[in-house]
Amino acid sequence: MTTPTVPPTPRIPETVHRRRWAILGVLMLSLLIVVLDNSILNVAIKTISTPAPTGLGATQSELEWAINSYTLVFAGLLFSAGLLGDRFGRKKVLLGGLAVFGVGSALAAESGSPAQLIAFRALMALGAAFVMPATLAVLMNVFEREEQPKAIGIWAGGVGLAIAIGPITGGLLLDHFWWGSVFLVNVPIVLLAVALMLWLVPDSRDPNPGRIDPAGVVLSVVGLVLLVYGIIKGGELADFTDPAVLSTICAGLVVLAAFVVLEKRSDHPSIDVTHFKNKVFSAAIAVIALVFFALMGVTFFSVFYTQSVRGYTPLQTGLLMLPLAAAQMAFAPRARLVVDRFGIKATTTTAMLVIAATLVAFATLDENTPIWLLEAVFFCMGAGMAHIMTPTSVVIMQALPREKAGSASALSNTFRQVGGALGIAVLGSVLSTSYRGGIEDDLGALPAGLRETAGESIEATLGVAAKLGARGGALVEPADAAFLHAMHVTALWGAGVAVVGAVVVGVFLPGRTKEPRPAPAEELAEAGS
Repeated sequence: MTTPTVPPTPRIPETVHRRRWAILGVLMLSLLIVVLDNSILNVAIKTISTPAPTGLGATQSELEWAINSYTLVFAGLLFSAGLLGDRFGRKKVLLGGLAVFGVGSALAAESGSPAQLIAFRALMALGAAFVMPATLAVLMNVFEREEQPKAIGIWAGGVGLAIAIGPITGGLLLDHFWWGSVFLVNVPIVLLAVALMLWLVPDSRDPNPGRIDPAGVVLSVVGLVLLVYGIIKGGELADFTDPAVLSTICAGLVVLAAFVVLEKRSDHPSIDVTHFKNKVFSAAIAVIALVFFALMGVTFFSVFYTQSVRGYTPLQTGLLMLPLAAAQMAFAPRARLVVDRFGIKATTTTAMLVIAATLVAFATLDENTPIWLLEAVFFCMGAGMAHIMTPTSVVIMQALPREKAGSASALSNTFRQVGGALGIAVLGSVLSTSYRGGIEDDLGALPAGLRETAGESIEATLGVAAKLGARGGALVEPADAAFLHAMHVTALWGAGVAVVGAVVVGVFLPGRTKEPRPAPAEELAEAGS
């Protein structure tokens, strides 16, 4: 007798299968608050950098840490969080993560100093680390394999929705309330997500989960923090040869090397390095890290370009980012149709080159650039990102068994967050170093202490200029010119990283493995639903 090609019963229980789209909606709401928080913060960083009572008077390095304290804790705990979800149940982990995230958000809203904000952002990341991998792991356990690419595309489109809602919501809140409202808004969303999850989402777990690796978690977090701290400090000092900078960066690299050695020898590693023997899997992970390296760095400086140089309000800045989000929302669910026709390699290589081209375009912007051109650049960037994230997420998630969905999701998100954190650190340091070099000659007449403060960032220069009154007006034009030059240099660095990503994709990802099938009308209709 031959084994039937189709199982007699579906893998997913019928009661779960019937409500799978409602479950996806709840998962996207949970994902929304995690992504929403960062996209809101991107609009608020200029306000937070202004002196009290309007903001916290945070320096550029403190702003970078407000972002990176979140991304580093998030990245460092993601894999262990994925394993805990596999072991104890993804629904339980989701609920616990949402509760911690909500508490952290409420505390961050009441921060009285940049140091408190950095600490409470880390607490928020602790909760978010348990939310992100569990959403994708639950998705893989409520959809049959043939529907997974479409579901992942819609899930990825939810990121675009958060990118759209975040800056606009942040702008509206900052127009009417204090800066802490951008964190407090998370609390009602958390409460709604928890209520819906208790009602709709089924629990699932891995029957053979891996063991937790505390030593690996500690080494990975410590190594990344040391590395990123050294990079940010080098940008703050505009001197990467400073002994303190070099020693910190080297210490971070040594700790990370020890982490890799430990993981290779451990029988229960935080990251199973054997997965990376698969070149396709490794390339997909690397591309996710590289694209977020480039994009997170660009997002960081684009807010200062639109608000400090162009004079737009936080709400207007949020509206300017709509094309980026709209393109992601429109193209992410349809990216699988492009992959069906042209293959993963052609689709993602082209998309990486589009990202590189948009970053080169940033290097041409100045204070008089027509705003429609910036909108076109954002739209193309969102379209490129949609055609990278969906295909690579499908490759990663389908490379491991369904039971290991939490681990696969955690790997993907870990490298995305690490790439983003390093992007902010490296490109932020390039921006800071270039800006300081461009403005220092114009600060020569200031007292030494004030000169040091004014050289940290464009916001610091403009803050000092405002305090000097009419005499400080002469600093505004040089500050704009120095920032634009620094932004151009930083954008070209980001473009170089995107080109490296295109090469990785072109060499290692598979081409078209079967004849393209025509996309039926009903499938196209489903993609837009």
